[in-house]
Amino acid sequence: MVNNMASVAVVEASLGKDVLAEGLLDLLKPAIQQLDLHVHSVRESQVELREHIDNLATELCRINEHQKVTLDLDPYVKKLLNARRRVVLVNNILQNAQERLRRLNHNVAKETARRKTMLEASGVFASRSPSKP
Repeated sequence: MVNNMASVAVVEASLGKDVLAEGLLDLLKPAIQQLDLHVHSVRESQVELREHIDNLATELCRINEHQKVTLDLDPYVKKLLNARRRVVLVNNILQNAQERLRRLNHNVAKETARRKTMLEASGVFASRSPSKP
């Protein structure tokens, strides 16, 4: 009898932890999805910025070649190319972060489904089901 009660207490504690874990997962999932959307938006902006830098550098080189008055635009072109390099580096970092967020989001969804299945199998949700009297 005591052993049975101990087993029931362990199962109830385990279910309580599962409910808490599921709640945490449900809480984190929207934040992860929102962060993923923001990272995607920033990455798109970075690509656009890189394209503008490329266009500006090309235009400065073209202007420099066609000027009758000698203007040394090379330092400015170098600064633009350096800025472009940094934009590419930031974009790579964001891409890696976004990939990690996608994997985390996938793992959260998988764990949520697994825990929900476990809870349903244990009968926790069966008592809350509106279809049963």
